[in-house]
Amino acid sequence: MSPPLQLAAHFTQYSVLLYFFAVNSFYTLLIILAWRDMVRHSHLSTSRAARRQLTGEFYYKPVSVIVPARDEEAVIAESVRALLNLHYPEFEIIVVNDGSTDGTLARIRTEFALAVSKKPVCLRVPHEPIRGVYRSPEYPNLLVVDKENGGKADAINAGINVSSYPIFCSIDADSLLEPDAILKSSKLFLEDDELIATGGIVRVLNGCEVRNGAVTDIRLPRAPLEAMQALEYTRAFLLGRTGWNALKSLLIISGAFGVFRKDMVVAVNGYRRTVGEDMDLVMRLHRHCADNSIPYKILFLPDPVCWTQVPFTLRGLLRQRNRWHRGMIDALLFNRAMILNPKYGPTSLFGVSYFVFVECLGPLIELFGYISLPSLWAAGILNTRFMLLFLVLVAAWGISINISAVFLDTYNFRRYRRDRDILRLCLLGACEFLGYRQLTLLERVRATFSFRQGHWGSQTRKVMDKETE
Repeated sequence: MSPPLQLAAHFTQYSVLLYFFAVNSFYTLLIILAWRDMVRHSHLSTSRAARRQLTGEFYYKPVSVIVPARDEEAVIAESVRALLNLHYPEFEIIVVNDGSTDGTLARIRTEFALAVSKKPVCLRVPHEPIRGVYRSPEYPNLLVVDKENGGKADAINAGINVSSYPIFCSIDADSLLEPDAILKSSKLFLEDDELIATGGIVRVLNGCEVRNGAVTDIRLPRAPLEAMQALEYTRAFLLGRTGWNALKSLLIISGAFGVFRKDMVVAVNGYRRTVGEDMDLVMRLHRHCADNSIPYKILFLPDPVCWTQVPFTLRGLLRQRNRWHRGMIDALLFNRAMILNPKYGPTSLFGVSYFVFVECLGPLIELFGYISLPSLWAAGILNTRFMLLFLVLVAAWGISINISAVFLDTYNFRRYRRDRDILRLCLLGACEFLGYRQLTLLERVRATFSFRQGHWGSQTRKVMDKETE
């Protein structure tokens, strides 16, 4: 082997190995921080509950729940019924029909006997024209806004303008909130004036039994594709976002369930039209507060729960992951002033750097490793012992991270009561690297080269009745 070729082979294998160690070491750090943060949060929650019980006092801020909906005829009625059952003293539900082409508006008008309302709309943030506002005589806190299509971000902006309360919650139309989710996620706004946004945990609805708008029996989906996503959600929320709390670097509050101070969102001109509107909004809130020296906090809370449908076909899954990756790249480019900028402190050092060098560039580096290492080994250039060691480390470390997420969830919340469901999650944690990860990786690589495509795409829904499989 010539010296230049030998040098290139050594550089390739050690670069990939170093990147792998750095990324997985950071994941391990997030596990430790997540465990510490959840123990602390559990203690604080217990203390607050005990204090309120002793004093017999309960204070709250009214909340506007905004539900953007486009072509959600199959799920919209069930979703609204679930929201009407929320345990909260004062709230309004604002469903925004974003130019649906199916029977979404007709369905909700029929189900709740809507009548035309003359409620004035304050134009705080931009959006497409509103065609009509409707109110339910039976449920005075239910409003429906019919507007021209402008996308999810545009629909939420319309909901903000129609809303009456200082805090708003954004939730997807195919999702169900647990009755106390708003109570748990909004109580800190009263206790901490610096808090501007919170996000709860999003769990997989597929496979669960749903009756009258409530999840009555929690089960892991039978289909492996959907069950694998349940594992991913558990890992992403309990390890990822809980760990980011400790680093003061939370950059994503899920578009499926987030609670915000309305004045701060209005201050950044509302949601921006992009397929990654959730991450983009949080990054702009970070920037706005740092640029104007405003003390603030953005937190993830592990106990408020939102149940959401995940794609049940491979095509739907890949379309979703493509959209997520394009949205992330767009948000990073739009907020590129935060990249390696000491002005933004830990948010830039940890959060933004992670998304740039791991989430954005990671798929390209991982694909390079998949291609280069076997090629070098087949050509007799790569050390066989190194190749085997690398494969064992990749599998063992990845499996341990997945199982840690399952253990953390089971120990703290025990949502899945059946032992076989927990065992399946652990087995899926071992199987993720046998095809599933590679498929989603290729889609993320494809999205990297097509991130300027701004279309949202559509998602097939299943009726939320008795069991959502």
